[in-house]
Amino acid sequence: MKKLQKTNAARLLDRAKIAYELIPYEVDENDLSAGHLAATIGEDINQVFKTLVLFGEKTKYFVCVVPGDHEVDLKKAAKLSGNKKVDLIAMKDLLSITGYIRGGCSPIGMKKPFPTFIHETCLCFEHIFVSAGMRGLQFKITPQALVDFVGATVCDLIKDD
Repeated sequence: MKKLQKTNAARLLDRAKIAYELIPYEVDENDLSAGHLAATIGEDINQVFKTLVLFGEKTKYFVCVVPGDHEVDLKKAAKLSGNKKVDLIAMKDLLSITGYIRGGCSPIGMKKPFPTFIHETCLCFEHIFVSAGMRGLQFKITPQALVDFVGATVCDLIKDD
């Protein structure tokens, strides 16, 4: 069996002695959606969280981690982050700001530590899945360990159905 490549994010968790499991998966370059990822690894879409980077006029960059089948509510994100208006950053800026590419953006180990907000449903699960810092690799991690490690605020971030 092929040895899994350790990402910078994994090395950071190792250094902090935080337990996690690396979950490899086959990448479909034509479908980087969380729904496709959840189906590929055979997990509940509500446990597969995506990492989004936003920009606010007052606080600049910050991170929102939300369940894969939901969208971040920009009004809620603005209020929580202390901004009047926020928006997702442009895809072309993701690598230069975070050090990660689309489909491989982890809330752990970005170029700089940004304020991070994680949707409250993460605490409903024994473990959740977030990107391990590259396409084709996910972390299986306890939500509280992730929250504590990145210093996240747990809150309601998603659009109401």
